[in-house]
Amino acid sequence: MLPYNRRREDATSKSSSEQFMIAIIGAGPAGLMAAQVLSDAGYAPTIFDAMPSAARKFLIAGRGGLNLTHSENFELFCSRYFEAQVFLQPALDNFSPNDMRLWAKSLGFETFVGSSGKVYPLDKKAAPLLRTWIHKLKANGTKFKMKHRLVGWSKDIWQFETPDGIKNYSFDAVILALGGASLPHLGSTGAWTKILGDKGLEISPLKPANMGFNVNWSEIFKEKFSGTPLKNVELSFRDINGNLQSKLGELLVSQNGVEGSLIYTHSKFIREQLEQKSPFTIYLDLFPHRTQSQLHEQLSGKQGKKSLSSFWKRLGLDGVKASLLREVLAKELLTEPELVTKTLKKFPLTLETFRPLEEAISTAGGLGFENLDEHLMLKDFPKVFCVGEMLDWEAPTGGYLLTGVMGQGKQAALGLLKLL
Repeated sequence: MLPYNRRREDATSKSSSEQFMIAIIGAGPAGLMAAQVLSDAGYAPTIFDAMPSAARKFLIAGRGGLNLTHSENFELFCSRYFEAQVFLQPALDNFSPNDMRLWAKSLGFETFVGSSGKVYPLDKKAAPLLRTWIHKLKANGTKFKMKHRLVGWSKDIWQFETPDGIKNYSFDAVILALGGASLPHLGSTGAWTKILGDKGLEISPLKPANMGFNVNWSEIFKEKFSGTPLKNVELSFRDINGNLQSKLGELLVSQNGVEGSLIYTHSKFIREQLEQKSPFTIYLDLFPHRTQSQLHEQLSGKQGKKSLSSFWKRLGLDGVKASLLREVLAKELLTEPELVTKTLKKFPLTLETFRPLEEAISTAGGLGFENLDEHLMLKDFPKVFCVGEMLDWEAPTGGYLLTGVMGQGKQAALGLLKLL
């Protein structure tokens, strides 16, 4: 590369994007947001990605409705990033949930707030928004080099595996948005950990986040209820610090155990408990809107000639909830109102292990923030920035992940512009 001053003298008649070769490696939301900020400022970058098309995980996330962000109080929103909040705060200040909604609007997509407080585009679809976003980036001069997988970095040489063999590039600045290692078939494999680890950078082991947990269901229960939602239940347990974690919501019974929003919200705390000791028991209140005394009174009523199942059904105890009782209580105990009541109000759900990283929605662990300055630039490697899921932070589902990675993309791009 030419020295900074010489390069400017030789290119005074050229546009900013021609003066400086800026690479963004990773075409997920973090990389695309960094590209938008840079291209809007006249420094259109080149985006490299291992996959044939951009933001595949973004598209998958939108299958059930693209959750962009959350509408809750900003202070509460920021607390969802756990102990990493202090590191995420600059990104969130630069790109708040309201900024996310304004960003979508700037692309022609109005948003709405769902009943749970989650924010979606009006059509809830990811593909139209992504197409519009990429079209805008290309119109601003951003270039895309797909099927370019980063395989090496030595001094100023960045090495990629391409359909035409190994290619070497040299850049003036680089933003790494390499992702974690969850859902690797979508592009992020975590292979970057060796490339950056060889540079002496501190990297925490990659772990699953927002994942399911294994439960030793009976074969009959699995066959009948796998894929069944368990609605209006309250989950509670103590985390490794002894703090009570409790929340009302919905989870999903799976072939292997449990997953779903209520589980994902607490997956970090449950994973930490399982890492200390496995198995770990959490508790479900299967009837949180009835007191224990109300439920006991109803279960103590006269059954008459009705079968136990018919009697329970009349009380709203049927389907998956009734079968859960049979998972933990012997048949002869099901007629004891006091025991059944206590079990329904504090159902013991024993989690054996967590599901593997490859199945998780997102990744915990990664490159430590101690390697980075306030602009997310590597302290030991000037003009190399790192953003997104490859960094050591996690957040529950609900729009927090997407807001966080896009905020970091903007933060790094703004930092790079200061250098330029």
